[in-house]
Amino acid sequence: MKRALEITLISAENIRLNKKPVKNAVVVVRAEPGHECSTKPAPDKGTNPQWNENLVVDLPLHAGFITLEVKYKSSSGSYKLVGRATVPASDFAGDFGTPEGYVRFLSYRLRDSNGVRTDGIINISAKMAAPALARTYEVPWPEIRVPVGDQSKMVAAGGLVTGVPVWYAQPCR
Repeated sequence: MKRALEITLISAENIRLNKKPVKNAVVVVRAEPGHECSTKPAPDKGTNPQWNENLVVDLPLHAGFITLEVKYKSSSGSYKLVGRATVPASDFAGDFGTPEGYVRFLSYRLRDSNGVRTDGIINISAKMAAPALARTYEVPWPEIRVPVGDQSKMVAAGGLVTGVPVWYAQPCR
């Protein structure tokens, strides 16, 4: 069973490789091995790329985290890793009592392929998509009617009283 994660890849800060700014930076979002989504290359070629791109990722219920990888297109045409961030699912799935569709704005420090911190930061917003509503059927409530009093008065009052008497209990002291 899966749930949908709506993630907006907003921007990154100080994206460099060997102290040089990268060109054509993209972000790859991976929720489970073999299933990934990617942004289009950032239009600017500086150290602070902006994507402002929305992606919807299927997130398995057992997933503990997602991976965000910032990559760039090298002159040979292949994509090379600039940095990666591992985001715990609890950061965007919310706590008990958090309303559905609650948007969280998050920033993460990137790490290189060896796990060493880089100066780069990625900025995202994420929310769990509201689940599709199941078809609901309206079930009529049974009416409780108790005849009371004089028959001639019952006809004038509609014939029945709705409600059931309840015993009044004293509050605890």
